[in-house]
Amino acid sequence: MKRKPVVLIPACNRVLGQHPFHVAGRKYAEAVRLAGCLPLVVPAIASDEVDDLLDVADGVLLTGSPSNVHPMHFGEPVLDEALPLDPERDRWTLPLIPRVLARGIPLFAICRGFQETNVALGGSLHQAVHEVPGQHDHRGASNAAPDVTYGVAHAVDVMPGSLLERLIGQQRFEVNSVHGQGVNRLADGLRVEACAPDGLVEAFSVPKAPGFNLCVQWHPEWQAASNPVSLRLFQAFGAACQSYRDRHRATHPESVPDR
Repeated sequence: MKRKPVVLIPACNRVLGQHPFHVAGRKYAEAVRLAGCLPLVVPAIASDEVDDLLDVADGVLLTGSPSNVHPMHFGEPVLDEALPLDPERDRWTLPLIPRVLARGIPLFAICRGFQETNVALGGSLHQAVHEVPGQHDHRGASNAAPDVTYGVAHAVDVMPGSLLERLIGQQRFEVNSVHGQGVNRLADGLRVEACAPDGLVEAFSVPKAPGFNLCVQWHPEWQAASNPVSLRLFQAFGAACQSYRDRHRATHPESVPDR
């Protein structure tokens, strides 16, 4: 039997008690399994380890996080010192993203991962979307139960002829919304896939990259198994990871002999 495609999940960094930990939300690992793939949570790594790591990857999932991308990466000072940052994640995921795309490794980026990808490719972010004239408040309900925080918040309008329209088969659907930052300047070469009612970019792709890639601002991993839109997205990602595995692992036998 062929092994399942391996999907890398870069970890966030937390101090729990008095000790540093690498952490990743369980819902992301479960969504990768829903896609038919094997999740592999990866700690922060050195720059000379990236290629060795990508040699074993059939896909990469960039997760959401309570932390924001540090604004120094798009030339701004920190607007609100009270908001969490994760400079260690920034340090290695921002250089990682162009290398993943260049190799054609399937990439699915969610919330912070969506923002990371835009910044990694030269774009910028609004640090507080709710303070931008004409923009809505896209933050989730604070101190609420998860079902409330991740409840349906608004619709997104899908661009005609986009990858997202081909995957979902709809031009409008409802999503959750749990983010304070959002796209300000979209990086050159990115294609808008969907927008919120206030015009904020909710999904984009990198059409020139040789592999599957999709970046979304909402959280499709939340209760993905019961959400038809989320299911289609993760099934498409999983199929792309399987295809990448089959093309790039052909020289390495993966069958297991009967015993």
